[in-house]
Amino acid sequence: MQRLDFDKKAKQHGHNVSFSMRHTKKVWKPNLQVKTLMIDGKKVKVKISTTAIRSLKKKGLL
Repeated sequence: MQRLDFDKKAKQHGHNVSFSMRHTKKVWKPNLQVKTLMIDGKKVKVKISTTAIRSLKKKGLL
């Protein structure tokens, strides 16, 4: 998984901690969606996170 160009999100690492305090490895991945955007009059499919989609909608670019 690569770091995204739009909002610089990447996967995060940590531990699951059980009731008995065992630590197991865990990875949190960003919520990616495939979205078709119009860039310079061309349709381009982009993998973009939901937070980036929300900010593009707020700015009126989507």
